[in-house]
Amino acid sequence: MDPLAVTEIGASDIQSQELFCDYVPQVFRRADFRRWRAWGEWNDDYRAFGLMESGRVVANASVMRMRLLLEGREVTAHQLGAVGCLPSHRGRGLARVVMNAALDACGDAPVLLFANPKVRQFYPRFGFQPQLQTLFAATHEAVPEGPPAPTLNLDDAAVRAGLATLSREGLPSTERFGARGYATVATWPVANGFARPLRQLGSEAWVFAGVEGDTLYLDDVFAREPFDLRAWIPRLIDQPIRSIRFGFTPERYWPEAVTAGEDLEADLFVRNFRPSPVANRFPVMAHT
Repeated sequence: MDPLAVTEIGASDIQSQELFCDYVPQVFRRADFRRWRAWGEWNDDYRAFGLMESGRVVANASVMRMRLLLEGREVTAHQLGAVGCLPSHRGRGLARVVMNAALDACGDAPVLLFANPKVRQFYPRFGFQPQLQTLFAATHEAVPEGPPAPTLNLDDAAVRAGLATLSREGLPSTERFGARGYATVATWPVANGFARPLRQLGSEAWVFAGVEGDTLYLDDVFAREPFDLRAWIPRLIDQPIRSIRFGFTPERYWPEAVTAGEDLEADLFVRNFRPSPVANRFPVMAHT
């Protein structure tokens, strides 16, 4: 084997997955794929393109196949993630090698990625264009009332299966610029302890939500049918709130929400497509 060869790591490549899992925390300090993988979430939609040297992954670019929604039209697309290189191997152009391998696998399909603002100069070299993401907020005063909405534990395989079904078959939180069928993406931040709690609103609607100060953060909604989200707010909070922040474009559930600046936590780059020209925010739980 070439001492520097790109290896495609798929759902059945157990040994190479182990090497990939060793690589990730060396590049992304708080990230780990082991729990997500143990949950069985690494399926055929996720492929890692790792550059191997001396029996380890030294650089990588991963591809997640997604069902993208663009103004209500569903298209097959890809989202890149885990792009990087071991600190000991930087400055040798290895990230470019794995990026080219990943993009070759994507073909002419739409591709998006969210990048650390520190590396925003890297991706335009591969045909990516930066795209503004808008924050949405609403003034809304509420106090806790009624039994709290139950919290669901994704350690439970039945809960993961339920989220997958709602994501695959249910009503997307937004069709302006969103996705469906991305439960395996949404479970990753949960497995890493990054996500807000998953709460159950009846049997056919689940939300990722949490209160910080006097603000309720609604990160995503997974629902079978339209429902009155506003009526559930008192059961999602454990203290009075005065405002709501949305992790998605809330035109379906809160059309009177206002824009509240630009999302500066991660830069969106797109290739082979343009999102809606209307203010939008790709659901945060759909970020790889």
